[in-house]
Amino acid sequence: MLPLLRVLIVFCITLEAKAILRKYKPHIVAVTGSVGKTSTKDAVYAVLSTAFFVRKSDKSFNSEIGIPLTILGCPNAWNNPFGWLRNLLEGLLLILLPNHYPSWLVLEVGADRPGDIEKIARWISPEVVVVTRIPSVPAHVEFFKNPEAVVQEKSYILKTLKPGGVAIMSDDDEAVARLMPPSHATRLRFGFTHGADFLGGNEEVLYREGRPSGIGFRIDYKGSSSPVQVEGVVGRQHLYPFLAAAAVGVSCGLTLVSAAEALSKHTPPPGRMKIISGKHGSTLIDDTYNSSPIAATEALQTLRNIETAGRKIAILGDMLELGSFSKEEHQRIGEQAASSATHLWTVGLRAEVMGESAYEAGLTKRNIKHFSDSREAGITLAKIITTDDVVLVKGSQSMRMERVVERGMAHPEEKEKLLVRQETEWKKR
Repeated sequence: MLPLLRVLIVFCITLEAKAILRKYKPHIVAVTGSVGKTSTKDAVYAVLSTAFFVRKSDKSFNSEIGIPLTILGCPNAWNNPFGWLRNLLEGLLLILLPNHYPSWLVLEVGADRPGDIEKIARWISPEVVVVTRIPSVPAHVEFFKNPEAVVQEKSYILKTLKPGGVAIMSDDDEAVARLMPPSHATRLRFGFTHGADFLGGNEEVLYREGRPSGIGFRIDYKGSSSPVQVEGVVGRQHLYPFLAAAAVGVSCGLTLVSAAEALSKHTPPPGRMKIISGKHGSTLIDDTYNSSPIAATEALQTLRNIETAGRKIAILGDMLELGSFSKEEHQRIGEQAASSATHLWTVGLRAEVMGESAYEAGLTKRNIKHFSDSREAGITLAKIITTDDVVLVKGSQSMRMERVVERGMAHPEEKEKLLVRQETEWKKR
C-alpha cells in the first residue's frame, strides 16, 4: 500500500471508529503486553461471549489499522482499493443507521514502535485493561531505546482506564508487577506466584493413547477453585491467558465456575503450541505463529516435560527484532535446547548459533542440523519422522516455520484449518 494512501485510510477509518464508539458506547477490554496477547484476547472473548454480545479483534488486528477495523467490524482489504471503499461505506452506514452493535469489544493493542500505543489509547477509553507478561528481553526491543522503554510504552494504556475500571496484570513478571494503575482503578493480579488474586496450580500434560493431547490446571480465587482442561494444546504459556480471562470474567460479573467451563470449551488459535498429528504416528507441536526468547524458553520447557518413547526434535528458526540482544539470546536458547531435546534443527542465519551453543552444552553433534530456510527443513523432516517422535516447531513470523509443520502433518489437506498464515496475501510472500 502506498504510504500516502495508508495515511489517508488510517485517518478515515479512525474517524469512523471514534464516531461508532460515541454512538454505541460499548464496554472495552484492551489487551496489551509482549507475550500472549492474541491468546489472551481469544480466551477473554470465549469467557465474555457466554453472557454478552461480544466482538474481538480478528487474528492479530492490534495496530492503528486493525483496531479501527475491529470497531467497524470490517476485514483488512490489504492492497484492494475497492475493498477499502467498501469498508468505509460500511462504517458510514453503521454511523448513520440504527444497528445491533456489540455490548463488549475485546481489543488487542500492540506496539511495534515507540508511540504506537499512545496513538490508539487516547481514544478507546477501556473499562478493563489486561497487561500480559513483558519479559526482560521483550519482542520488538530492537526499535526501542531499551527494554524499559517497551514497558513504558505498554503501560500507557493503563492511564486511559475509565474511572472504576479494572487493571488485570501478570504477577509473574517483575516489569509488569512494578506498574501501577490509576488510583481510581481496581488491580487484579494473575499468575503462578503465591499472592496472585487468580492463582494457577496443578498444571499437567494430558495424554491419550500414550501421546500428548492437552493440558489441565486449576484456578484459585478467594478460596474457590475450578479445574480447567483444554484439548489440543500444551504449555504453560496457555495458562496465563486463561488466568487473565477468568479474571476478566469475574470482574464483569461472571462466576469463577462459569469462566472455567467456558475456557475448557475454548479452542486456542493456530500456531500457539497446538498439537497436530504427524506422519507415521508422530506428534507435532506447532508454535509457529511467532517467537521471542521467553516464548522459546517456555516451548522448550514444555518439550522437556512431555513423555514419549521416541525422539524429541526441536526445530527452531530465527528470533527477530532483538537488536543488540540477538546473538546472546539465540545462544541461550541453544543451551536450553540441549537439555530439552534429543535433536536440534536450526533455521536461518541468526539461529545457527543455537546449534553451536547446544553442542557446547552437551548435545551430540550428529543430532544437530542447520537449514537455510523452512522449506528445506520441512522436506528433511518428512523423510525422517517416525512413530512416537515429538517435534516442536517455532520461529519468528517471517521465517514461515508453518511450512515445516505442513510437511510433517499426517493430514496436510487440513492445513487451511490448522496452520497460521494460510491467507492468500501471505501465500504470495
